[in-house]
Amino acid sequence: MIKMSNVIKRFGEQTVLSDVSFEAKEKEIFGMLGPSGAGKTTIINILTNQLKADGGSHKIGVAPFETGLMLDEDGLYPRLNCLENLNVFAGIYGISHQKSLQALKSVGLEDAMKKAVNALSRGMRQRLALARAILHEPKVLFLDEPTSGLDPGTARGIHQLILRLRENGSTVFLTTHNMDEAVKLCDRIVLLHKGKIVEQGAPTEICERHNAIKTVPDLEAVFIEMTGVTLQ
Repeated sequence: MIKMSNVIKRFGEQTVLSDVSFEAKEKEIFGMLGPSGAGKTTIINILTNQLKADGGSHKIGVAPFETGLMLDEDGLYPRLNCLENLNVFAGIYGISHQKSLQALKSVGLEDAMKKAVNALSRGMRQRLALARAILHEPKVLFLDEPTSGLDPGTARGIHQLILRLRENGSTVFLTTHNMDEAVKLCDRIVLLHKGKIVEQGAPTEICERHNAIKTVPDLEAVFIEMTGVTLQ
């Protein structure tokens, strides 16, 4: 469903992605883990054609309209309320405003639909950005650290929604620096360090290859052992 082959990306003289290759299968949650600055967001920007790679190839097995995207920069309209924000995009997609109400309900914001975005907490903005990403029921969903900075309760709610999206047939591409989140959600993961993939596979498979006990701390220890840095 999502494939990247030998991709290279440079900004000036700095190489930020070096020979990156992976494949995300249909109807799975595919995780990309690495600390800030590892190149995770750059990979999403290339896959969604917001950046051009300097080498290699990439493809997504659906039309652009069938993808959803949630980035750290949410791009919400601060003076509009939650419902009005989603209705703007419902109009762009040519779908019923009823979908806006459904999307707000799915992220637990139905009671805040008339609240202006500039009055929302960070967690509520995150949930609204996610509602916008799933508004048109995309077949492929890109989520760039969707629970970063959120309280545990809000994060759990987003986790449950992501799992439901997979059950309903979506392919989810998730970036995170939270190993616990990746183990709970992802069918397969890649570990990214300084623009290079250092390991990939199912979390338990990675542990087995490195003779680690199958626990979250030991999986994170694999990354530290390989790179010398923590994921945070």
